Amino acid sequence: MIFPVDEMQIPEVNCVACSMELVTEGPIVGRQSSSTSNKYLAGDNEEKASLQDPDARQETQQFTFRAVLVGCALGAVISASNVYLGLKTGWTFGASLFGSIFGFAILKPLSRLLPEPLGGGYFGPKENVCCQSAATAAGSLGLLFTSGFPAAYQLGLLGEDPVSDFGRIVTFTLCCAYVGIFFTMPLRRLYILKLKLTFPSAVAAAYTIRSLHVGRNAAANARKKTIALIVSFFVAIAWRVTSEYAPGIMWDWHWGWWFYNAGWKWIIRAENWVRIPFIGVGLLVPLNSSVSFVGGSALAWAIIGPALVATNRAFGTPVSSTGASPEYMNFANMVLDDPVGAPSPKYWMIWPGCAVLLCASLAEIIGNGGTVITSMAMALGPAVVKLKRLLCHVRRSDRGSLPSVAPKDDVILDPIPFDQQTPWWMWAGGLTVGTVLTMLVMRYQFGQNAGVTLLAILFSFFFSLVGAECTGRVSVTPVTTLGNFAQLVFGDISKGAGVAPMANQLNNGLTGMITLAASEQVADMLGDLKTTHLLGASPRVQLYAQCCGALVSIFLSAGMYIVFVKAYPCINTLTNTTCAFPAPDVGAWRAVSVAVSSPSLPIPRSSGITALCLGALAILSTLVKYRFVRPERQAWFPNWNAVGIAFILGPLCTYPMAMLFGSLIALGWRRYWPASAVMYCYAVAAGMIAGEGLGGIANAVLQIAGVSGSVKGTAIGCPLGVYCG
Repeated sequence: MIFPVDEMQIPEVNCVACSMELVTEGPIVGRQSSSTSNKYLAGDNEEKASLQDPDARQETQQFTFRAVLVGCALGAVISASNVYLGLKTGWTFGASLFGSIFGFAILKPLSRLLPEPLGGGYFGPKENVCCQSAATAAGSLGLLFTSGFPAAYQLGLLGEDPVSDFGRIVTFTLCCAYVGIFFTMPLRRLYILKLKLTFPSAVAAAYTIRSLHVGRNAAANARKKTIALIVSFFVAIAWRVTSEYAPGIMWDWHWGWWFYNAGWKWIIRAENWVRIPFIGVGLLVPLNSSVSFVGGSALAWAIIGPALVATNRAFGTPVSSTGASPEYMNFANMVLDDPVGAPSPKYWMIWPGCAVLLCASLAEIIGNGGTVITSMAMALGPAVVKLKRLLCHVRRSDRGSLPSVAPKDDVILDPIPFDQQTPWWMWAGGLTVGTVLTMLVMRYQFGQNAGVTLLAILFSFFFSLVGAECTGRVSVTPVTTLGNFAQLVFGDISKGAGVAPMANQLNNGLTGMITLAASEQVADMLGDLKTTHLLGASPRVQLYAQCCGALVSIFLSAGMYIVFVKAYPCINTLTNTTCAFPAPDVGAWRAVSVAVSSPSLPIPRSSGITALCLGALAILSTLVKYRFVRPERQAWFPNWNAVGIAFILGPLCTYPMAMLFGSLIALGWRRYWPASAVMYCYAVAAGMIAGEGLGGIANAVLQIAGVSGSVKGTAIGCPLGVYCG
């Protein structure tokens, strides 16, 4: 998912269904959020006039080893963090702001201190954009390892474990990465030069980079932002690691259990369903998204869930195997012994959650259908015109007459010098090689028909146009939901062809991942190209930087996935116990794979009815929002993607409450101390997100080493005196 900021894809978020933005200097986006600032909705010419510095020193070198190296290293931090955050919450975050600020903090001093042969020399905003692009590409692709791959292992569709499959995981990820990158380059002329879409997050990044380099107080502002980012980054790491050794005190307050232990027996019902965290994250998440997240969690796990158990439509299991505290139940497990007749609440909730995610994203597309269709027509228009002229030429040649001179195509003015633009042969050649390689990998490593793979790539292109529209207009990137749509399409194709259920599940899962990765890459790369355009940098340089960064993401994301699976095997297995990683995207992905391949739907009747009702409500609400409500009041409508994620996440209110807490802090900060918010909010949020992710990785390493909190920590504050980290 990308963050609702749908991706919520949050804290700069790619959401479960969309795989979750902040507005200070501009909005920060996750894969599923939708927050914009009027400051950044100005026309393209206005933006260029405000961001181009006429007195700027000429940058003869934009693509440099130092910029790519530092960008890839910073993107690697976000890539690792996204695997952790995606498995925990279903939200991932982009690396553009983190790479912009931290890249400046590293490269600006080095450019002054080192001699030119060793990496010194002038460091300007255009080279800063190169660093940001490398970071963005290096921080992408994590969603593959927080959705499709774990679902495939849970269903027994791949090998014994990711280590034995590492080779084909890497080659598949490589194909997804570069097909998506080369998809993007021809779309620059459409979305950035012709349609001039806003891309709020990219505009925010451009303003941030400019503020670091231009102005009388640029150096002082850059120093303040850098310090804020570094401090929040290391505080978040330290808190996440130390809290693992005392989770009941520092991370997850089990207040219901405390009152139960003190004699108030009824309150255990609240502990069974709701837990409130101590610390919060979510400075980048719009208040609409975080309120919807908490509201969805309350609806699912404080209202519907208890009603299901009370009416014997879903069943939990006792937490204690010894019979102690029999009222204390586990409703967050995935019991599949009789999923239709006796489902666990978590399994029951998957279907309404998936329905809300799919229907909400479909309604968003319908609500913006005019612009999506227009964009597709513009993208295909030049090819149609050339085909008509070719046919006309052939007909006239057959009649022996000379063809008339055709009028020239409408020219889209490109302000970038020709030698800095990306030539057609470069992106077309890369796309051709990537397509052929994908077909070979899918055929010989996964046994999928080459024609189906080619069709999947074509579908990915059209789904990527939808993702680009969403990102460019409201910074919402529903990449996981687009992947789920592809699963439905190719699952039906496979079922119609008589493919066995398990083979169907593998095929629709892989084709869905191709669509997910391509859509994510297109959304991220177009955002970078918007920043490039606003600052007058070279698109060709960004392509080079993105190719380098993607190579890092391919290996690092796969490596981090293996580390987490090694430390927490429950990620890849369907278990009756509660896993430390709820992995909501995985549950949604697995559910769609099974449903579309099964002869009969494995859905409890009450769950199916609820799914239909909530899905219809999501569609109706979204269409009303776009058709009858003024734009400034649309924020009062719920973010249905966030609601759907809450259903799938489980009775764990930790992250919804943390995001709401962070959103309220950010709201008050901007309202009462706006200058301070503009200076620090972005940097603090980026540091917190990256720091928590790296802290989670450190905990995984400690788990493997046998010195984690579960071994050396305390269970004080945890129910039944059992460690609860």
